[in-house]
Amino acid sequence: MAHTHESNTKRIWFVFALLSVVTIVEVFLGIVKPDALFKTDLLRLNLLNWIFIILTVFKAYYIMWAFMHLEGEKSSLRWSIVAPLVFLIIYLVFILLVEGNYIFDVFAQSHYKWIF
Repeated sequence: MAHTHESNTKRIWFVFALLSVVTIVEVFLGIVKPDALFKTDLLRLNLLNWIFIILTVFKAYYIMWAFMHLEGEKSSLRWSIVAPLVFLIIYLVFILLVEGNYIFDVFAQSHYKWIF
């Protein structure tokens, strides 16, 4: 009846490696800024920024999945935690993009100059 303790060292190293690879890809893309991604727009935002947003959301989800131990919980509990956060992230990104495009348009099409 004794509960044996399992070592999670291999899993911790896997999570570390996966998150490190994603971060290295983000940093590499941020330094190199390939023209194919940087100069191609999708919904008034270049593809490079979309890649950054998607990779960041992936990292946030995987950190919750691994370090909050959501993979061992019931599906309903996982969704009650993850769904509001995903909705909030999508909402905040939407507000950021809409307001950022509005401010860009105001300064690009008016006599006001960028002072920052």
